[in-house]
Amino acid sequence: MNMAEPLDTCDLLCLDLLHAEEIRAAVPDGATVQVAAAAARGLGDGTRLSIAAALATGEELCVCDMAWVVGLSQGLVSHHLRQLKNASLVSSRRQGKLVMYRLTERGRQLTAAVLTGVAAVAEESPLSTSRRNVKSLGQHRNATGLGGIPAVGDRSPTAGQEPV
Repeated sequence: MNMAEPLDTCDLLCLDLLHAEEIRAAVPDGATVQVAAAAARGLGDGTRLSIAAALATGEELCVCDMAWVVGLSQGLVSHHLRQLKNASLVSSRRQGKLVMYRLTERGRQLTAAVLTGVAAVAEESPLSTSRRNVKSLGQHRNATGLGGIPAVGDRSPTAGQEPV
């Protein structure tokens, strides 16, 4: 085998015609694939996936609530919601001066499919290990009387503070 040739091609041109035709008949048509690809692109951005995950948990949220939940500006959240809506993953309705968003059934299914199993993988990542260590440090500070300084990611009010 010549090392200059790509490894992802066959050395021999062959075709199992019966098997290949069976598979070819089962592959969705081009229009169906394009619609599915648009939906996948809709959740292919971390911000949009975070928004979809929040909607999966919160059922229906307005843009201002969603912006607070994901920690981004209303304008940016609105932009991403528009992209999710164009991909038919969210629907919206006007309620007075508010625009309320919710996942479509398709959006709910796709979000669940993308997020299934991700939590287990994330638990093993170096970032989650660092977060656990930081949280542990915060618990240690509180146990040793060094409280009053919240750990990174700790949004709970310290003693004497009112919740925001």
